[in-house]
Amino acid sequence: MSCTFTKAERICLQKEIDELFTPGNAKGATVFPLRMVFRYVNREDPEEPAVKVLISVAKKRLHRAVDRVRAKRQIREAYRLSKPLGKRAANIAFVWLADKPQESATVREAVVRLLEKL
Repeated sequence: MSCTFTKAERICLQKEIDELFTPGNAKGATVFPLRMVFRYVNREDPEEPAVKVLISVAKKRLHRAVDRVRAKRQIREAYRLSKPLGKRAANIAFVWLADKPQESATVREAVVRLLEKL
């Protein structure tokens, strides 16, 4: 099992982000403190990773930059340790819902439960 999270596994194109958040195109699930929005896609390039991820923590939720950075780091680490292998190709967005910083164990548990729903 590869425990890495490379640049190729991140959603960077605005087109992919727009497709992911267009109503009707994607499905969602929520486990506090995260919401997962995902969309199954067809990958044409076999060297491209099957699953790509976007992580979003809004300034409206966590006002201090250090809290936002910590939340993103917690989500990245939880995803890296429990990423889905052998699943269908998908684009996933994790959106932070909590108004306060959370424990890493809580975030890790939420990511694992959300990835099971994939």
